[in-house]
Amino acid sequence: MAVFLTKESKVLVQGMTGGEGMKHTRRMLAAGTNIVGGVNPRKAGQSVDFDERAVPVFGSVAEGMRATGADVTVVFVPPAFAKSAVVEAADAGIGLAVVITEGIPVHDSVAFTSYAKGKGTRIIGPNCPGLITPGQSNAGIIPADITRSGRVGLVSKSGTLTYQLMYELRDIGFSTCVGIGGDPVVGTTHIDCLAAFQDDPDTELIVLIGEIGGDAEERAAAYIRDHVTKPVVGYIAGFTAPEGKTMGHAGAIVSGSSGTAQAKKEALEAVGVKVGNTPTETARLVLARLETGA
Repeated sequence: MAVFLTKESKVLVQGMTGGEGMKHTRRMLAAGTNIVGGVNPRKAGQSVDFDERAVPVFGSVAEGMRATGADVTVVFVPPAFAKSAVVEAADAGIGLAVVITEGIPVHDSVAFTSYAKGKGTRIIGPNCPGLITPGQSNAGIIPADITRSGRVGLVSKSGTLTYQLMYELRDIGFSTCVGIGGDPVVGTTHIDCLAAFQDDPDTELIVLIGEIGGDAEERAAAYIRDHVTKPVVGYIAGFTAPEGKTMGHAGAIVSGSSGTAQAKKEALEAVGVKVGNTPTETARLVLARLETGA
């Protein structure tokens, strides 16, 4: 089982013919992702060869969906064009749009996440590594060869910490790993992923990775208390971050006593979530929880 992305998913790549799009399309194909086309209005009707596999280029998401039955799009377009790319995908009725692009203005993210929700399109990101269901499909930039299929579900604000936990728990494996992105506005939240993993019969334990800034982790803690019966293990990045300084992600900024790592850790621990002080300790907590069930 998996959440949001399966081996049946048919994937388009908006911006496939650009440098990043080309590089990561090749990686996604190598991971077994069923990429059915790219989107670039200026190159419609052409195709791109990836290691002897020709991938057609369509003039629009709607055209690509009509021709292939695509239900997922991965967005690799520059920040200035990201809003229009997502709106186009939502207007076409795509089910899932994975927005890898970083540096998108917050007002654009607010606009397209709200618009897509109204159209029934789930957004992962922006400024995220995407998501992977190991052994089935990989939509984004997550390395496909550092873990295997298994029984842990992972949701993370941080791309690099996603990779680290995947590697540290590679012998256990994952149902799906979702990098939701660390911008102030994202389309899919910790809570959305918690709900999906709670409903997935093959996910036995959930790992939640947060970071300083905002109150997403505190809201996730309240959701866990009320709705999640599976064990959850957490990690919060940013204990040493200085006040008032943005750390990596645009959303990772502490103002006064709001959004601190300690406050988030306390909120999660108050609802029974084991929280590691380092990624390695977090992995050990996962192993112990799976072994004992406690």
